[in-house]
Amino acid sequence: MLRWMKKSNQNDSDAYTSTIDGMKKVYKKFVRPLEELYRYQEFYSPLLTDSDFDAPPTVMLLGQYSTGKTTFIKYLLETDYPGLRIGPEPTTDKFVAIMHGEQDQIIPGNALVVDHKRSYKVLSRFGNNFLQRFEGAVINNPLLSGMTLLDTPGVLSGTKQTISRGYDFTGVVQWFAERVDMIILLFDAHKLDISDEFQRVIEACKGNDTKIRIVLNKADKVTNQQLMRVYGALMWSLGKVLGTPEVARVYIGSFWDQPYTNDENRKLFEMEEEDLFKDIQSVPRGAIIRKLNDLIKRSRLAKTHAYIIAHLKNEMPAVFGKEAKQKQLINNLPAIFEQIQRATGLPAGDFPNVQEFSESLKKCDFSKFKPMNQGLVDALDKMISTELPRLMAQVPQDQEVFHEDYMKNLNKREGGALYDQDTTPFGVGTTLDILNAPVPVNDYQYEFEQLGPGADGKINGTQAKGPMQDSKLPNSTLKRIWALGDIDKDGKLDIREFAIVKHLVKLKLDGHELPVEVPKIWLEGLEIDDYRR
Repeated sequence: MLRWMKKSNQNDSDAYTSTIDGMKKVYKKFVRPLEELYRYQEFYSPLLTDSDFDAPPTVMLLGQYSTGKTTFIKYLLETDYPGLRIGPEPTTDKFVAIMHGEQDQIIPGNALVVDHKRSYKVLSRFGNNFLQRFEGAVINNPLLSGMTLLDTPGVLSGTKQTISRGYDFTGVVQWFAERVDMIILLFDAHKLDISDEFQRVIEACKGNDTKIRIVLNKADKVTNQQLMRVYGALMWSLGKVLGTPEVARVYIGSFWDQPYTNDENRKLFEMEEEDLFKDIQSVPRGAIIRKLNDLIKRSRLAKTHAYIIAHLKNEMPAVFGKEAKQKQLINNLPAIFEQIQRATGLPAGDFPNVQEFSESLKKCDFSKFKPMNQGLVDALDKMISTELPRLMAQVPQDQEVFHEDYMKNLNKREGGALYDQDTTPFGVGTTLDILNAPVPVNDYQYEFEQLGPGADGKINGTQAKGPMQDSKLPNSTLKRIWALGDIDKDGKLDIREFAIVKHLVKLKLDGHELPVEVPKIWLEGLEIDDYRR
């Protein structure tokens, strides 16, 4: 695991760990007492625990069924995860947290929520029906050493959406949306309609607009002209649902490891994929600042909440007419917010939604509210003005510590699609007969000679790039093939290495997974001492 996720007795020179620990301390000392006194958890989100601060960053994927959410995750990991199912029908009927671990396993939802090392304890409030549809998939993949991926059930459309799931699906999505670091909304180029349930899901993500990324998947299935029209239709639909004046960034591509159906937009897909992967790769690095930002936002909301509750308590009669007064206060809530705002100078943006807050107040007995404790509020103000800026100053160093660790894990052959192998020209499981037979080098001799090898009998990356891209395989796959075939890691291919590369391309085009390493039998006849990996 990464240094920043460990609980240890390291000294303050480990800035990332001490920043996380610092946030835990200021929350417990300054924020939580105010939340407990004024029952913050009954109106907003539950009280935080250490696991909420220690939890790795999470990327959540949302979309209607068969838009490629699970395939996208497989494409990122470049391997299956335990329990994975892919199909044109709604196959993923669960929320699946794909996490890092030494041993591959599936952890049922009821076991996940009682694990104090993980931040899912609060999910038990959604009931057993949900917990039966929630599980963790543990896999030893370097990409997951710095983040968790969250696969979600396909959002239903048509008559299917009228069938009850047995739990508050939108509520679960909203809970995750408030806590994850990135939300990827996937759309199929052939299915741009936004169902009622999908609209509710997108609306549940409101307030987290900076986390949302939109992906137009399966874009290779349409022509260049059709793609232009599809993109315009998607932007029009999103404008109505998101309700923001800004134009959302849409990543266009085909995110799986099969050949492109239409290759005419290949360059566009490559650039979009590179941008999206860089965005995802930055998620772990930005996790610390996101948590600090959420803590600041929560502190301001807790302060405003304290003033509201204390004001309502102060307005209640001592003995008679409590029920009538309580109803009057709820109905007059907008005016009360304005009154508190004028008296305290709190920004209007720090006040809650009137309708939602009113619904929560109807369940409460105002006479049991606590009066204003100015000491706690003053302590919170001091924390915001002094303690949080000190933690903020440590963030740049923390990010460098994390980046070093995470990239070291990613730069392995098993590092998934985010694996970065700059020496390749593509920088932007079952045992098969082909793996157990020697490579027919002579079959590729003529093609190799047509590429014009140099005096050293080798071709460079530029010469090899064209023939490899003729396969129409995506660059992330060709990158892995090059890394496997360039045995001596000199950035060039001789005839034997070229034969291995072509053989790997054929293997992939035949629908098989690439091996983790070149089979030993493929290396027979090579001068092994000169090709040490």
